[in-house]
Amino acid sequence: MFEWFRAIHIIAVIAWMAGLLIYPRLLVYRLEAQGDPRFEAAMDKAAASTRKIILNPTMILAWLMGAAMIGHNWEYYSTQIWFWGKIVLVFGLSGFHGYLIGLGRKVAAGQRPIEPRKLRMMNEIPMVIAIFAVILVVVQPF
Repeated sequence: MFEWFRAIHIIAVIAWMAGLLIYPRLLVYRLEAQGDPRFEAAMDKAAASTRKIILNPTMILAWLMGAAMIGHNWEYYSTQIWFWGKIVLVFGLSGFHGYLIGLGRKVAAGQRPIEPRKLRMMNEIPMVIAIFAVILVVVQPF
C-alpha cells in the first residue's frame, strides 16, 4: 500500500502546487479589474472554482496520503532530520494556503487587502517551499 500512498501523494501535491500558483494570479487579475463588473464576476468565479475543485481537495488528499505514509513507517521517519524539516515546510505551505483563501474571500467581497504587486511577489512562495521540500526528501542532506 505504501507505493499507492506515495503515488497519490505526489499527484495531489502536483495539483495542490498548480492551484497555489494560479490562485494568487486570479486574485491579482480580480484586484486589477475593479470597476469592470463582468470581469470581476468572472475572476470571482474562477477563484472560487480553483479553491473548491483544486486547492482544498488536493491539500487534504496530500495531507491524508502523507499521514498514511508516515503511519506506515513511523519508526524510520521519526528519526530523520530531513523529515522534520519537510514537516515544517508543509505546515508553512498549508498556512500560506489558508492565508490565500482568506485573502480571496476578502477580495471577492470587494476589499483591497493587498496590493497586486505584493501579491505577485508572494506568488513565488509556494515554488520556493516546494524546491526545499523536494531537496529534503530526494537528496536528504541531513
